[in-house]
Amino acid sequence: MTVDSTAARKPRRGSSKRAGAKGGAARAGEPELVQLLTPEGERVEHPDYSIDLTPEELRGLYRDMVLTRRFDAEATTLQRQGELGLWASLLGQEAAQIGSGRATRPDDYVFPTYREHGVAWCRGVDPTNLLGMFRGVNHGGWDPNENNFHLYTIVIGSQALHATGYAMGVAKDGADSAVIAYFGDGASSQGDVAEAFTFSAVYNAPVVFFCQNNQWAISEPTEKQTRVPLYQRAQGYGFPGVRVDGNDVLAVLAVTKAALERARTGQGPTLVEAFTYRMGAHTTSDDPTKYRRDEERELWEAKDPILRVRTYLERGGLADEAFFTALETESDALAKRVRDVVRTMPDPDNMAIFEHIYADGHALVDEERAQFAAYQASFAEESH
Repeated sequence: MTVDSTAARKPRRGSSKRAGAKGGAARAGEPELVQLLTPEGERVEHPDYSIDLTPEELRGLYRDMVLTRRFDAEATTLQRQGELGLWASLLGQEAAQIGSGRATRPDDYVFPTYREHGVAWCRGVDPTNLLGMFRGVNHGGWDPNENNFHLYTIVIGSQALHATGYAMGVAKDGADSAVIAYFGDGASSQGDVAEAFTFSAVYNAPVVFFCQNNQWAISEPTEKQTRVPLYQRAQGYGFPGVRVDGNDVLAVLAVTKAALERARTGQGPTLVEAFTYRMGAHTTSDDPTKYRRDEERELWEAKDPILRVRTYLERGGLADEAFFTALETESDALAKRVRDVVRTMPDPDNMAIFEHIYADGHALVDEERAQFAAYQASFAEESH
């Protein structure tokens, strides 16, 4: 797999054109962005970004997206069945997550929000480990340092500061790895993100800010948050920004690889805006029909990130029916494993909430522990 972010090559007719510092022009009426694979599954060129993948690598990206979507769908179903307390779906954002996730190296460090299930997949985190927090049995079921993938962050935008601080430490250590922080368009309005931009620029931190602009911050549309495209905000902080077609896994891979390499080589931060769409609800507690039109979703369904790769594979003879059949079987097996694991997750120790708060203990915590233990015991007494 090779990526060239500097080679100026003539784009084929209908492809993205150069616009501004970094970007491209999509079709009339659509936003300017970097695109390498159109919604119709046509491979196009870009003057600033190119990528060369083997058929096996292309099939691998498709497999990643299909399995991630199936896992996500299964988790949504489990929540509806009462097995999970909540779930944040990534439906429609598979290309943004798989493309950027596969752009990272093992020694890079990832700071996610609570929706980066596809990135977690790319980092080798078992999908079932993502579900413990949403079932309420743990605070995150994986060791962040095993895969350099931090625990999910619920506080909106705070991980951008965590990532910046970590990246500043990486730079002081003299390592050539990079850090990537994920957040959404809504989080881009948070003060924590603005502070992260300031610190990363001033200290030239090796960090990539990856904003998945899925058009809706719960029920708030992007146009209610900014008067300019989100990627242009980087200019005010003194580092580059680029908008990429977030439903184009090839373009996301190429752009993110270039941004990470820029960070590793001491050139500082980059803001990547992946222009995509949240096809489902914000979380399973949300009803998107209350604030957006069906026509809008239908428009974006035509840009489905998985469908365009399948079309490209089939047209180019890069995958046969046996591949798709085997992948469907693998997808069913993953769904079954997820169901089985979730339903057999052990309940946590009720008293564990009082552990690991203070290193040497605390009188108030001891008092609260005793009160809660007495409260729990009262239920056993009532049952007799």
